Amino acid sequence: MPTWTRDQVAQRILQGDTLIIYRGELLKIPCKWLDAHPGGTLALLHFVGRDATDEIDANHPADTIKLIPRYSIGRVELIDGYWPPITPPITIGWVRRLGKDGAQQWHREAVEVTSDDYSTKFSPSSCILLQENVSTKFDTLEPTLADLEPPPSALSLEEQARQSKAYRKLHERIIAAGLYKTRYITGYGPEIVRYALLAALSIFFYRADWLVLSAIFLGLFWHQLVFSAHDLGHMGVTHNWTVDRVIATIIADFIGGLSIGWWVQNHNVHHLVTNHPSHDPDIEYVPFFAISPVFISSLWSSYYKRSMPFDAFARRFVAIQHYLFYFVMLFARFNLYVLSYASLWKQAFETKRARGGRWAWRLEVTGIVFFWCWFGRVLYGCGSWQRALVFLLVSHAVMFPLHVQLVLSHFSMSTEDLGPVESFPHRQLRTTSDVICDPSIEFMHGGLHLQVTHHLFPRLPRHNLREASQLVKAFAKEQGLVYSEFGFVDGNKEVLGTLRGVAEQAKIMGKVAKAGVEEAVEKMNRDLLERVNGNEADAHAKQS
Repeated sequence: MPTWTRDQVAQRILQGDTLIIYRGELLKIPCKWLDAHPGGTLALLHFVGRDATDEIDANHPADTIKLIPRYSIGRVELIDGYWPPITPPITIGWVRRLGKDGAQQWHREAVEVTSDDYSTKFSPSSCILLQENVSTKFDTLEPTLADLEPPPSALSLEEQARQSKAYRKLHERIIAAGLYKTRYITGYGPEIVRYALLAALSIFFYRADWLVLSAIFLGLFWHQLVFSAHDLGHMGVTHNWTVDRVIATIIADFIGGLSIGWWVQNHNVHHLVTNHPSHDPDIEYVPFFAISPVFISSLWSSYYKRSMPFDAFARRFVAIQHYLFYFVMLFARFNLYVLSYASLWKQAFETKRARGGRWAWRLEVTGIVFFWCWFGRVLYGCGSWQRALVFLLVSHAVMFPLHVQLVLSHFSMSTEDLGPVESFPHRQLRTTSDVICDPSIEFMHGGLHLQVTHHLFPRLPRHNLREASQLVKAFAKEQGLVYSEFGFVDGNKEVLGTLRGVAEQAKIMGKVAKAGVEEAVEKMNRDLLERVNGNEADAHAKQS
């Protein structure tokens, strides 16, 4: 098989090929698989021209890894044993779309803007995307070799390659320790008993007409089920995609009313480009929250394919976001409904094969209809719309601690973009933190408090995360990496501090903008007054 140089790979990428490096081999991803990839299209596009060995191994079981060689078109030419990365076009606003002639063409959906300010936590260096400067003239252009060159980085490529190599050895130790083996009896046995108890208590109190208590236990039931749906979405239970997806659909769609397909696509991107303002959908909450001042620029989201306008409402809300944080978290589940159903609606009109096959989409739609039938009947049985509303709000608000917990591990961490040079372990440890808790109450967090280890090994069964985290901490210490962890209270303080810091900057920028408007108005008035005075002087001169 041929050996590909970096320039040859870059040229083929410019011609439209989706090329990814895995263990020194060049993989060419066909369009039909790009569209059908169970992890989503973006999960592949973010690694075009890059060595994705660590990300692929972390997110795919052994049976899938065995299929990878069929996509190999040769080896790549390594320099000193590592691959100098190419910038993926998607990260700088370039995508492939069907042109008027029916052929795939380059289209620029956004323009990258790079900041060189490394000074503060709230003004990080970042390559962000904006759409406001994109005009129709870009439709006829294509990316160039210069575009694919990564910007200068403060990171050493040699050091990042060394950390990546050490991570692979760590992964081997995780496998050898048997930590990928699911603890069905000792792990999920107590979980199933807990689910059954919460569901039974909700039904008991509902029949006794104690609706608030019933709603509380229903919310707790959903709260606990989310953790298993999360495991299944990562293929962390049976490790078989089809089996895990069917069970996950029953839990998420039929019982919880949320789309597991939407969540998996969203969550996979989050795991791969964690905390990037323009690419990670799990931190893109404008107009409600902004965890970095760069969101004030009305960023383009490569995931949602739209700008996130920092309009008048966003300015007012973000200015007090640290005060409204917990109130918004009370009703965060309603936003998940919106995102889930918007995703399913979009898939209904896709002509290409849906990810996982059309059967998965049909099963999800059936599950959502089933959910609203049974939950609608529960609400109807409350007796009045007032009681039904109370039941609805209480059952959803009870999940408030879960929504808070989900953001604790990322909202206070770095949103810096260190470019494609950064290794997988370096990025995950830089952007993720753990929530410290006693083992006796781990079930309340569902393993998601150990986010650092989970981000490094997403498929790892959550009942094995604590044991694995000890290996990860030793790895971080050996590699000189920071392993961040906070208590639940301290974690909340960190998040609120981040939100407050961005809010203050938003206020300052708002005052500057207001001052600029006022100055412009004053200048216009002065010019108008001078013009009027000038006209009056001319009139007097003519009369004289």
